[in-house]
Amino acid sequence: MIGPALQAIGLFLVTNIDDIIVLSLFFARGAGQRGTTTRIIAGQYLGFGGILLASVAVTFGAGLFLPDEAIPYFGLIPLLLGVYAGWRVWRNGDDDDDDSLADRPISALAVAAVTFANGGDNIGVYVPVFLAVGTGALVAYCVVFLALVLVLVLAAKFVATRKPIAEVLERWEHILFPLVLIVLGLVILIEGGAFGL
Repeated sequence: MIGPALQAIGLFLVTNIDDIIVLSLFFARGAGQRGTTTRIIAGQYLGFGGILLASVAVTFGAGLFLPDEAIPYFGLIPLLLGVYAGWRVWRNGDDDDDDSLADRPISALAVAAVTFANGGDNIGVYVPVFLAVGTGALVAYCVVFLALVLVLVLAAKFVATRKPIAEVLERWEHILFPLVLIVLGLVILIEGGAFGL
């Protein structure tokens, strides 16, 4: 059981390390709000749980409900969230300091949507691995993945709260947040060949 657990750790790190950037921006966006960490953890678990469920479902033959061609279109989720966040920055001007905390809420559902959209390619990586291992190893992979979700969120919080990084994020978060989401959405759409791209 140790072999599959170590393999699961490596697979999780390779497929999810980029989430640290996105999660750090969520932490910057929710700085000073009560419950930010809880909402981000809940959202990350919801989003990653969806990725894991889809991977297991496809592995066991339920892939008829989610054709491979549909996965790239999940890039529309971060793209639209980024466009909306950018529009709010543009509408309110460059003076982000005047925004009240209520104007910048972090939603567990927004975190979940971005996580799921960003992890669409994970399904394509996890399914072949899940098909190659037995049921016991598949369960071990899922348990390790779910434990590492919390580690990933805490690592992102650590990164976002380091003084030099926190200062940059505090100053530029209102621009970086929509920009990263828009780029992420475009990358998912283009790499997946959505809309014939």
